[in-house]
This record gives sequence, C-alpha cells and structure tokens, in this order.
Amino acid sequence: MRIMGLDFGAATCGVAISDELLLTAQPVETIRRKHETKLRQTYARIEELVVQYDVNKIVVGLPKMLDGTEGERAAACRDFADNVSRRTGLETIMWDERLTTVQAHRVLDEAELSHEKKAAVVDKLAASLILQNFLDSEANRFKN
Repeated sequence: MRIMGLDFGAATCGVAISDELLLTAQPVETIRRKHETKLRQTYARIEELVVQYDVNKIVVGLPKMLDGTEGERAAACRDFADNVSRRTGLETIMWDERLTTVQAHRVLDEAELSHEKKAAVVDKLAASLILQNFLDSEANRFKN
C-alpha cells in the first residue's frame, strides 16, 4: 500500500508518494497546466501515477488561512479532491497544508538553488511535506 500526496495550485500540482511501509514521503513530479481550469491532463496523469505506484489512498493539501478559516483556494482544493476521488475510486483525505510551501522554500533556500531550479521542485517538495506530515500524524495516532 502506498499513499499519494498532492499539492494542488492554480497552475501546478505537486505529487509525492509514500514508501510501502508508510514511513516516508518522496517527491515525484510537478504536473503543470497552462490554465487553471484545464484539468483533464492533470487528472489523467494522477490516474497513471496511481496505477504505477499502486496507490491506495490520496492526501490533498488544504490551504487554510493562518486563523484556520478556509477561502476560495480551499474550496477549489476540495472540488479537486472530490474529482480525483471520483476518477480514481480512492479515498481522498484533506490535510491542513498551512506553511508547507513556506517550509519548502526554506529548504530550497538552504540548498542554495537557483530561482529556476527552485521553481521546478517547490511544488513536489510541498506535496512531500504535506504527505510526510500526514504519515507522521498517522504513526503517532497508532502509538498512543
């Protein structure tokens, strides 16, 4: 069993996959699109990755405001997750992604990558952080 993590944005969707033991999340790719509402190829690529990695569950980042409220972007992510679930037949879990993109930028700043290289990997790194936070939470839940 593997879990997929998705960081859904206006022009990209970062993808991460867990290992089979559900201990670690690895960034896989960033799916890019030319227009925010053109999602057919994004859904198709996610379906391909679900099969390729034998994914059983999907975690989608939920961008909440710092005060915990949800805005338009969160609504778009919920719609996206519903469509992914319908298309793949898999359970999708919404996961609070507050500050994961900021955290991803900090990691990349420490690596001293060029702006172009950072832009190429930030979304899949954010997806990896979202998924890793979920995996850690699940591991802690079973310990207690």
